[in-house]
Amino acid sequence: MGLRYAIIGCGRISPNHIAAAIENELEIVALCDIELENIKDKMSKFNLPPSTPQYTDYNELLAKEKPQLVAICTESGKHGQIALDCIEAGSHLIIEKPIALSLEETDAIIKKAKEKNIKVSACHQNRFNKSIQKIREAVEEERFGRLLHGTAHIRWNRGEEYYKQAPWRGTWEQDGGALMNQCLHNIDLLRWMMGGEIIEVVGMTDNLKHNFIEAEDLGMALIKFSNGSYGIVEGTTNIYPNNLEETLYLFGEKGTVKAGGKSVNLIEEWQFADKLDDPYEVKEKYQENPSNVYGFGHNPLYADVIDAIQNDRPPFVTAEDGRRALELVLAIYKSAAEGKSVKLPLEKCSSIDFKGRFDR
Repeated sequence: MGLRYAIIGCGRISPNHIAAAIENELEIVALCDIELENIKDKMSKFNLPPSTPQYTDYNELLAKEKPQLVAICTESGKHGQIALDCIEAGSHLIIEKPIALSLEETDAIIKKAKEKNIKVSACHQNRFNKSIQKIREAVEEERFGRLLHGTAHIRWNRGEEYYKQAPWRGTWEQDGGALMNQCLHNIDLLRWMMGGEIIEVVGMTDNLKHNFIEAEDLGMALIKFSNGSYGIVEGTTNIYPNNLEETLYLFGEKGTVKAGGKSVNLIEEWQFADKLDDPYEVKEKYQENPSNVYGFGHNPLYADVIDAIQNDRPPFVTAEDGRRALELVLAIYKSAAEGKSVKLPLEKCSSIDFKGRFDR
């Protein structure tokens, strides 16, 4: 068998993790959730042996089972503390997005992981999409020439039923709003593709029709990158009547690309001055058709993390990558709350800082 693996948090996203663990031949030594019903549901769904240990206390799991790799899939606000406890126990980590809800906790995770030589991967699985890998290759080969601007559009729908399933959703303490929860993957991709370093962010957020949650259901931002390019983020959960699209555009002096589909899993535009490849062939070869917005990225992300552990190298998606995505969302929140542009880098900021922002 492979590495000893445990999952903490058996809610909505956990099946993708468990499936990836099985596919990558990890030894599932324990499941943990504060609700035993959630564990039983996943045990049944994946036909796991009845003898598989079940825990409601993750500290007990860490002490007794000593897993080598842990996936943290709890509500977002608990990611930070659980991660620190797992690192202390010597477990490598895959942390569902966001890596945490505060920059201070994230920095503590990064520092502690380095001290103990623990691999931590932020679960930004869309980086492994065939479409995204192909676009990244074009960026790294400088086929765009100078990047001019890029945009991330997340036009989705989330109704009251979604939030009722898990009361932590939409709260400042445990989640944040549309930008932090639904839009973070595409925000991560935009920052990654456009060169990573940001000088300044101008943001606006609002809660237009979800008066049953604390945080935003609409977020817009303008971003100035240090390489002179610009970014636009548009994220919402207000689209009638259901999810419309998730798209990523990159515009350079010598290239234009659009990724779309349910989880940026299709290349819909591919134009380069160098004419190195046929746009039609690229669109055909690098398309995937996932059944949901989570895509197919968990499996290759798991494979990469396992290899990183075995060969003592950084994972493809690091904790620092997770921090960069978190920092951008918090910068948008901060700019929106203060009504002015925000300069990066940010050293301290947390979703909890914005508690009461849309109270009526």
